[in-house]
Amino acid sequence: MSETTFHCGQCGKEFTVKPEVLARYPGWTPRVCWPCKNKSQGKPASAAKTAARQRRPPRRPAAAEENLTGEQVLAKYTEGPKTGVFTDGACVGNPGPGGWGVVWVEDDAIRAEKNGRDPSTTNNRMELTALIHGFDLVPAGRRTTAYSDSRLAVDTVNKWAAGWAARGWKRKSGEIANLDLVKALWKRVQARPEVTVEWLAAHAGNRWNEYADALSTAYRRAEV
Repeated sequence: MSETTFHCGQCGKEFTVKPEVLARYPGWTPRVCWPCKNKSQGKPASAAKTAARQRRPPRRPAAAEENLTGEQVLAKYTEGPKTGVFTDGACVGNPGPGGWGVVWVEDDAIRAEKNGRDPSTTNNRMELTALIHGFDLVPAGRRTTAYSDSRLAVDTVNKWAAGWAARGWKRKSGEIANLDLVKALWKRVQARPEVTVEWLAAHAGNRWNEYADALSTAYRRAEV
């Protein structure tokens, strides 16, 4: 079984985790690479930070993906934002076969939806692809919010892309992963200031995020 690839939320580099490690911690999604984790652990924490950590409740493991159809999602979930563009990407194997899904909703009613698949891709590529199609799904000039449950995709738009573009699409260290998709997404962000991008927690019971997930995983099922 191949190692799973993740993207470090601190340094931005990709890193891999062995399947036996992930198996020991069901529901765990690594957020930082080992060098960044070791570096942060090597620094003494301030008294204020230590006290804040002690006050925090223990983290709950991430909810497992249910692989529901769109119809099953609508029957089960009712919570979350009622208007916006909801995007999601999925991949088995990472790299491996994957899919993406987008749904545009206003007042809890579907205005348009779209999904697609790729026989060999990564989760990050599918998340970025979904956001690109999310911008394309909404008519120009329509003010709305594009939601993604990918921290990487959201931070790419809201934190990193402007600096990368200013430096000629170069990072201070290393290459920019999935640069073709990053450029395509940033082009849309620049052209569509009326569309904002926000992060939404995955598998937290938000109806239209779950629906976008159903669209992105449709490649696994006979029914969307």
